[in-house]
Amino acid sequence: MKNLLVTGYRAHELNIFDQKHKGIAYIQQAITNRLLPLLDEGLEWVITPGQYGVDLWACEAVIALKAQYPQLKLSIVTAYMNQEAKWSENKKIYYEEILKGVDYYAAVSKQPYEGAWQFKARDELLFRKTDGILLFYDDDAGEGSPKFVKERALRKQEEEGYRYIGLTSEDIQSVVEEEALSSWNDDSTEHGDTVEEYDH
Repeated sequence: MKNLLVTGYRAHELNIFDQKHKGIAYIQQAITNRLLPLLDEGLEWVITPGQYGVDLWACEAVIALKAQYPQLKLSIVTAYMNQEAKWSENKKIYYEEILKGVDYYAAVSKQPYEGAWQFKARDELLFRKTDGILLFYDDDAGEGSPKFVKERALRKQEEEGYRYIGLTSEDIQSVVEEEALSSWNDDSTEHGDTVEEYDH
């Protein structure tokens, strides 16, 4: 797989309203964990719609991976021009920082927001240009904006062998638990404790 679409929830759908939210780092780690085996298989491009939430957190994860995988490239393809126009000042500054690490940026529609057709045109293009998708979506968490993306990806998987890679809250929880365990192990080692001492 050469080109991968990465998307998922918008920040507000996860009740994340602030870039300092500790959940973001766990989401990014889970995305990185999924990307690493794909990089070993020859992944070249990660493409995202650049919406505020999973899309941009994935961009940060990719930018961090580029140091280790210089062949990896990042693209943001938005539905319309100036999608960040109504964002808060903090979000705009954050977005501009991310754009500095992007290899290719484009808007499918050269107009500002006009209607749902722009999102439809964007999704058409993103699915056409990619070989698979990494999607953060939970079926049992109530409906969210990625639901239709998932339905479309699964249809394309059935018809054309498009690759679907899911990411769920359980995967994020695993990252949280792994991190808690490794920091517990680090603390234990620091204090000269051994695991055996806790077995009794």
